Amino acid sequence: MRGQDDPHGRATIARPPTVGQLAAAVHALGARPADWWHLVVFDEAGPAHVPLDDPDGPDGVRLWLTTWPPGHGATVHGQVSTLLAGELAEVAIAADGVTERPLRANRVRVHGGPQTFTNPGPAFAVSLHAA
Repeated sequence: MRGQDDPHGRATIARPPTVGQLAAAVHALGARPADWWHLVVFDEAGPAHVPLDDPDGPDGVRLWLTTWPPGHGATVHGQVSTLLAGELAEVAIAADGVTERPLRANRVRVHGGPQTFTNPGPAFAVSLHAA
């Protein structure tokens, strides 16, 4: 019955996508650069965010690209992300100081909340996020 109307006329409840569904969407889209590469925006002034999907669509997944100029960083409010090109580091602030952990390209990461990223490299970086 999945994906069909209830034959008894009961109202169906739209549920938000699971973290697994978000990760699958990021992984699948990241593997198809022909679907998104032409939308990448390179802006020297700061990170550029490009929405890719309608959150009111059938799966409820909100996807967006972020392009990171060298030396820039920002907080991202997505649940899942992956680095597609360039260098990106996750910034963690703890009681004992600030640490940067480099991200590996094409590895889907699940976050418990907002994450701060920075581009330590000499070139633009591109990441894909989902919420």
